[in-house]
Amino acid sequence: MDLKLELVTIPVSDVDRAKAFYEQVGFRPDHDHTVTDELRFVQLTPPGSACSIAIGTGITPAAPGSFAGANLVVASAADARAELVERGIEVTDLEAFPWGNFVFFSDPDGNRWSLQEIPPRG
Repeated sequence: MDLKLELVTIPVSDVDRAKAFYEQVGFRPDHDHTVTDELRFVQLTPPGSACSIAIGTGITPAAPGSFAGANLVVASAADARAELVERGIEVTDLEAFPWGNFVFFSDPDGNRWSLQEIPPRG
């Protein structure tokens, strides 16, 4: 059985502000559909990822800012950090752990993300 994670819902308070933020990070906008006044579905995909995120109105009961713990794997955490800083994204300093180098950032609602550079496996 294959189990493919392809969509994760991120709770946000302002869909347009969140969409602009994720596009600034580099996510590609895939869909933006207003179905009714109570339902808007926006899908964005990180570059190189098979998994997208969904933001919108009426798509999750979770509180805005309650999403935490997603890792975006990058070749170089330092290079990714520099690129995000150039794009105007507030990120932490590089943090080194035995399981990889990390950089952390949050969207305007406080949903937390990490960029992880996985150490060479040997």
